[in-house]
Amino acid sequence: MPPPAPEPARPRRDTPPFPVQPAKPEADPEAGASRPSTPAAPSVRRLARELGVDITRVEGTGPRGRISADDVKLYAKLVMGGQPAASGTAPVKALPDFARFGPVRREPMSKVRRITAQSMAHAWATVPTVTQYDKADITDLDAFRAKHAKKVEAAGGKLTMTAILAKVTAGALKAFPQFNASVDPERGEIVYKDFIHLGIAVDTDRGLLVPVARDADKKNITALSVEIAALAERARAKRIAPEDMDGGTFTLSNLGGIGGIGFSPIVYWPQVAILGVSRSEMQPVWRVDRFVPRLFLPLSLSYDHRLIDGADGARFLRWICEAMEDPMLLALEG
Repeated sequence: MPPPAPEPARPRRDTPPFPVQPAKPEADPEAGASRPSTPAAPSVRRLARELGVDITRVEGTGPRGRISADDVKLYAKLVMGGQPAASGTAPVKALPDFARFGPVRREPMSKVRRITAQSMAHAWATVPTVTQYDKADITDLDAFRAKHAKKVEAAGGKLTMTAILAKVTAGALKAFPQFNASVDPERGEIVYKDFIHLGIAVDTDRGLLVPVARDADKKNITALSVEIAALAERARAKRIAPEDMDGGTFTLSNLGGIGGIGFSPIVYWPQVAILGVSRSEMQPVWRVDRFVPRLFLPLSLSYDHRLIDGADGARFLRWICEAMEDPMLLALEG
């Protein structure tokens, strides 16, 4: 008598529809070619595993490229916001052979540039972004800034429009807490933060860095000026630490010192909004019976449309403009 046929395997009901652990990104072939082994201590490798970081993608700053714990933390902070890498990313299409058309040169991307590129790509793919534009009449505010600049310099800071905007923005975030939040799609929740830490984008010779001015709502403009100046100096002097760029709830990016009339900044995930600042410009304004010159500051607000609607974006940006046009409003409401 033949043995009974085995029962067909039943599908496991506890098998999730997607992998529980995120898929690790493939190693960069160029990085592998230039560094056949990854110099790092066992404790550093363990930290990388805990953070979900592919250590072969981390560029070490130690002797002979040795990777430190700070290198791993910086990579995790800038690329993934401290979270494991997401799986299911679209494959990168190979470039065409440009040498067919003429001479080409190749050079390796710096560590900061490579991390920034991956961080921006992740943010762009994750956050459905809308950008709104407005401009503030800062004629009176700029006169105030020039009048009190020496006092702030004596305290060790620099009374820039960025420092003033930091204080104004902190007031706006208290009035509109959804801009100081994060979206948790896995739990279907909004994470409101009862603290205001402002990321300040700094242009350095290594690329863009975003140190954080903490508890901006609890500091006056002079204290913020001193802190922002110190953070920018450390960033440009390559003395910024990963923890100095951690925990931001909203970001300011000021390109006014370079130029431009507006731009669309990318939201710095897991934040939900970022304020871009362009170069101020004198414009004629009709007052009663004649034109008068007024100084206007262009502002660009990008935000996560999953959480913030267009009307709220317009109200938030208008609040900032009105506070800059009438500094007493900030004293009364901020």
